[in-house]
Amino acid sequence: MNKTWLIIKREYLTRVRNKTFIISTFLTPLLLVGLIAAVTFITVKSNSKQKIAVADKEGLLKESLQSSESLSFEFLDNADTSLLQKGYDGVLLAPGNGTNTGTDYKIYSGKNLSISVESKLERSIDDAVENKMISDLGQISKSTLDSLKQVARQTRLEPMILNADAEVKASNSGVAFGVGYGAAFLIYITLFLYGAMVMRGVMEEKTNRIAEVVISSVKPRQLMMGKIIGIGAVGVTQFLMWILLILILSNVLGALLPAETLRQVGEANQQMPQAGGGSAALDAIAKTQNMLGTVNWPLIIGCFLFYFVFGYLFYAALFAAVGSAVNEDPQDAQSLMFPITLPIILAIIIMMNAINQPESTLATWSSIIPFFSPIVMMARLPFGVPGTVPYWQLALSMVSLVLGFLATTWLSAKIYRTGILLYGKKVTLKEMWKWAFRKS
Repeated sequence: MNKTWLIIKREYLTRVRNKTFIISTFLTPLLLVGLIAAVTFITVKSNSKQKIAVADKEGLLKESLQSSESLSFEFLDNADTSLLQKGYDGVLLAPGNGTNTGTDYKIYSGKNLSISVESKLERSIDDAVENKMISDLGQISKSTLDSLKQVARQTRLEPMILNADAEVKASNSGVAFGVGYGAAFLIYITLFLYGAMVMRGVMEEKTNRIAEVVISSVKPRQLMMGKIIGIGAVGVTQFLMWILLILILSNVLGALLPAETLRQVGEANQQMPQAGGGSAALDAIAKTQNMLGTVNWPLIIGCFLFYFVFGYLFYAALFAAVGSAVNEDPQDAQSLMFPITLPIILAIIIMMNAINQPESTLATWSSIIPFFSPIVMMARLPFGVPGTVPYWQLALSMVSLVLGFLATTWLSAKIYRTGILLYGKKVTLKEMWKWAFRKS
């Protein structure tokens, strides 16, 4: 155990002191925040004001089309397409106006209008036509109609869950979907990222003949586990530093941006296509923030750490075995990696189904099988324990993953013991299988 700890310490300190690690750790958050700042700047600068001429003899659109900082409307009696040569970006013709003899509204422009402009026009026309039809039916005034709509749009569907103990609590399917998807996808990325890091580390030591020297002092299993745990600790350190730096830089960026710029960005975001109006989107955001408080965060965070650690250990052992079998040609690793990467890819595909049907048979058993459980189970857990995920399923999934980790470590150590000292021969999957089950 003491020798394994020395290997872990060496792997960790060697890599965190490396210039590449230091630069990538600090440069990645800077690039990410810089990209966000650049997109914000471009959004503000490219948010030029567009001028639309409107011909509407009946006056249906006059109250529904409101000008903004980026879009202005001018209502003209005799608007036609010739206005495009007079500085207008578009000409909107209601039915029976100008060349529009049909029953649909038409807008002419010299080039494609943005999706946000087209969406705003469609919503405004729908509202105007709806108001006109309702007003004609009951001779309702515009102010009365607006009041009625305001009251009607305050109605909200509030999903509730009634458990076996007759306890009622608010449903949080939307938040559970987001939390589950984010946690599962994060584990998916880390399995690939840190697993490949382990494989490259083993390959480097083998090709540089360093492993021959180390093997003379420690057992192959100790060397493999030391490398896996050491590199995993490096990955966790870098991951936590990224989160911390991104939070710090985001706060700094928000403090440095002028209030006028933030206001313009907010207005640009409000013009994006939405199912309803801006107030509906803001209500949804506020509701989401409230629903976040209903998530069992201690359980989610605890399970995330468990599946993050043991999922990494489960696959890192396999990646280490592949790295030990690869010789000077790195392309050999691609064919040997396929059986390892395939379950990870299948897991993310199954997760897409599980997050929509967390209680399906596919989701249930995939969250128990160790090859898929780190990703699929994290997608199911936010939907509720023991409601959606019974305690026995969670316990069985954890036990299976731990046993799977022990099994892959045992098999990988046998492959590692032979492959790390084998040079000059191209290894196949069939040979690695024989190494794994060969009697000592």
